[in-house]
Amino acid sequence: MSYVRFVCLLASTLTTGAVLIAVAQSPALQRGISVQMAVTRNAAPMPDADNQDAWIVTVAADGSLYFGTDPVTRAGLMDVMVRTPRNREQKLYIKADDRAPYADVEYVFKSARTAGFDAPVFLTAQPESATPGSIVSPKGLEVFAAAPPNAESVVVQILAGQPSPTLRVNDADASWAALQNTLRRLLTKQNAKVVVVKAAGSVLFGQVAYVIDAAHSTGAKVVLAGPSL
Repeated sequence: MSYVRFVCLLASTLTTGAVLIAVAQSPALQRGISVQMAVTRNAAPMPDADNQDAWIVTVAADGSLYFGTDPVTRAGLMDVMVRTPRNREQKLYIKADDRAPYADVEYVFKSARTAGFDAPVFLTAQPESATPGSIVSPKGLEVFAAAPPNAESVVVQILAGQPSPTLRVNDADASWAALQNTLRRLLTKQNAKVVVVKAAGSVLFGQVAYVIDAAHSTGAKVVLAGPSL
């Protein structure tokens, strides 16, 4: 699938208020709960997500949570994070279904920050083909919990709307299809490239992942800011 066709499909899907369901090569993690991950084009390889001791929190389409393969409640997620031993350099990987409400994913992100993870990684699927019989390494998008001190930033808001969410970039209405170009234009005026993403809790995670992916394509550091709009 060409990139232009990919963007057009996504723009068409967002117009109907649905999430893009594309044929993508999902990473074959050694263990975990199967979900329909968001399709992105700018994710980085995350081979450590395949380690047996990898910390992976899964958010299913209905908002249910899993730590590894064990179901957990919202209240129990922080408790299990505190009780489970980990290496100080270990990352947290969030594997969210692209149909999950963003509020459920944001809760996990906030819990991760409280547990001491400054830059969790959202695992994603890629629109690429693998050689038959081969395994595609996990890929993901790193997202920071806080912006660098005194750093200028471009702020992207994803607002709930009918029939689909709308975008605002630095308080100006923006187009989904032109988001990448809009970010590139604005970021050229800054010394440090930082994009802050804010989203309403009712929007789908796949739509938030699209914005994060667009920001990563510019080489920007992406920060998730709350509370939800």
